[in-house]
Amino acid sequence: MNKPLSNAELNEIVAGLKKMSRNLWWTWTQEAQDFFYERSPRGWQNMFHNAVAVLHEVSEQELRARLQDVTFAARARAVLQEFHNYLSETKTWGHAHAPELHKNPVAYFSAEFGWHESLPIAAGGLGILAGDHTKSASDLGLGFVGVGLFYREGYFQQAIDSNNWQTEYYNPIDPNNVPIEPLLNADGERLVCSVEVGMSVVDFQAWRANVGRVPVYLLDTNLPQNEQHFRDLTNRVYGGDSTTRIMQEILLGIGGVRLLRALGLEPSTFHMNEGHAAFLTLELIREKMAAGKTFEEAQKLTKPECIFTTHTPVEAGHDRFSSELMNYALQRYLVNLNLPFKGILALGRVKPDDANELFCMTVLALKLCRSANAVSELHGQVSRQMWQHLYNVPEDQVPIGHITNGIHLLGWMKGSVRQFWRKKLTDSQNGEAQFFREKFGSDWSAALNHADFWKRMTDPAFVTDEELWALRYKVRRELIEFARRKLLLQQQRVTPGDFIRFDHLLNPDALTIGFARRFATYKRAPLIFQQFDNIVKLVRDKQRPVQFMFAGKAHPRDDDGKRFIQQIIHLSKHSELAGYVVFLENYDIHVARQMVAGCDIWLNNPRRPLEASGTSGMKASCHGCMGFSIMDGWWREGYDGENGFSIGPDSHPNNIEEQDRVDSANLYKVLTEQVVPLFYNRDASGIPREWIKRMRHSMATLVSQFTTDRMVKEYTTKYYHRK
Repeated sequence: MNKPLSNAELNEIVAGLKKMSRNLWWTWTQEAQDFFYERSPRGWQNMFHNAVAVLHEVSEQELRARLQDVTFAARARAVLQEFHNYLSETKTWGHAHAPELHKNPVAYFSAEFGWHESLPIAAGGLGILAGDHTKSASDLGLGFVGVGLFYREGYFQQAIDSNNWQTEYYNPIDPNNVPIEPLLNADGERLVCSVEVGMSVVDFQAWRANVGRVPVYLLDTNLPQNEQHFRDLTNRVYGGDSTTRIMQEILLGIGGVRLLRALGLEPSTFHMNEGHAAFLTLELIREKMAAGKTFEEAQKLTKPECIFTTHTPVEAGHDRFSSELMNYALQRYLVNLNLPFKGILALGRVKPDDANELFCMTVLALKLCRSANAVSELHGQVSRQMWQHLYNVPEDQVPIGHITNGIHLLGWMKGSVRQFWRKKLTDSQNGEAQFFREKFGSDWSAALNHADFWKRMTDPAFVTDEELWALRYKVRRELIEFARRKLLLQQQRVTPGDFIRFDHLLNPDALTIGFARRFATYKRAPLIFQQFDNIVKLVRDKQRPVQFMFAGKAHPRDDDGKRFIQQIIHLSKHSELAGYVVFLENYDIHVARQMVAGCDIWLNNPRRPLEASGTSGMKASCHGCMGFSIMDGWWREGYDGENGFSIGPDSHPNNIEEQDRVDSANLYKVLTEQVVPLFYNRDASGIPREWIKRMRHSMATLVSQFTTDRMVKEYTTKYYHRK
């Protein structure tokens, strides 16, 4: 007879589960996700897969009662032990290769962090990259902290109206119901700091997002002692006008440094993820001047402390402020702290004495950082060309390097795919499982982040064609059923729809082509439809069916991007393409994960060379979805001629209209002459052997190369080590 758990044992497990729910570690750990899902399957589905919300849905009384079930208690203890082992591990890559960072960590500043759909405080790729960066810093055991902003309304939610036009609304985020916790001082009270903004002193608190071993501090001005417009400063991601933007950036950069000091942290390196945080350099200068250094001496001492990553390949994308706005926003800060205004303006200008030149945050960052990098090889070339006039040296000598972006693999791998590999790698009868156990130990997930695992993809003895094809059918089916549910809800919100019709929408046997990202105009979402008549013929081929799935948001002020969305939705409803093209509204991390897993082809056709890196295709690769892309960003480095499909050569016409015409023609040509025939070339068993061969090669050559595990190691060895 099993002995009931004591109150002390129950208290320990319940406290452990609550602690685990407030650590984003569970967002990339299959066993933890399975555990929370099973506590309340409907709650998990309806509450954005939020472990904190699930534990609020399941009362403590219910939880304690269910823990008297021996099997349930054993599962709870097992996942808590896994969590404890992760947090307490000291034999990490970071401990071995960068032990000095545990005393003086890297401080990573970003205006947005995207970790998971349960905490929607990121607008797009920049935030997702920042979130993945912190996850891998945790996995590697680096001395690392993050600094960002807590947006109480997050990024906008998208709804499509009866005119197929994007509308926006905001959902308040309850900080008590998402995986963050208040930052407290030594007395157990809220830690409050302040920063000068305009002519006011603005107080702010912070929330800590626990990202595995890495703390990320999210600053929040919503305090009763602040004036209402300052309380609203951290309401929305990139909300408001230039005045709001500069105030948010003062809070992030200057306020962020002050918070770290209040916590007793002395970072060895301040890493700015884009120019939004560049005001942190002013605070570092101010500190040194307060210690007796001159303005010039303080600048020289600040530069070795800072590094900068630029993500923006177009001039218009860099934050610029007028001298009048700078004077207003920094007035009290500069006067009270005796910083020279003209000297500050000069730091943000290419031509220091040009009174007509706007203050540029990127220029400030470039001038006050020991190193700077772009996020792909081609983007490095573009950035050196863009900023050559700042350095006045030959283009190849401009000191901007590159580290190509990656993804946090386990965070992006869909649950059903992780479960497939877990079963394969824990099967005691499987010789391959034994091989990986001997190499990586009992943690099956450790293998997934290693190049040796993905190299095995080319070996049918490891995983057969039949197994891979079955997996592809499974995730395509999951995507289509997800899309049907979402499309029905979309329709019912505008006009009542017939659920039976939606139940038959989309074809689980069809080649499914996905396009999901920000609807910036340079990404050219509707490019394929320049070949409209040909596309109609293609999708209506009953022997070789093809279907397209789109998702994405346009910035609220980007009417051209909204018109792209409107055009695609119109085609999906009111043209010969109806039923073969769909648009899924309210794109977020969850929608992205469904699409990169379930689609067969990932379409990417930006106007080259404007895609700094792009990461969505990386997320597709680990699911067996192959890239189909312009030779821009990361794809230019990853494509080898056999691991996906290229739209055109490694070059581009300079004329925009000609580029669009040529790229559209090439897209259709490759699609009809390579992609479709290869997908439908089946053997007697109905399996496309050559397609699977290419898919294997894609996974073997791309997945491990384009991870944030590789990326963060590269940042550490190239930039985080102080020389």
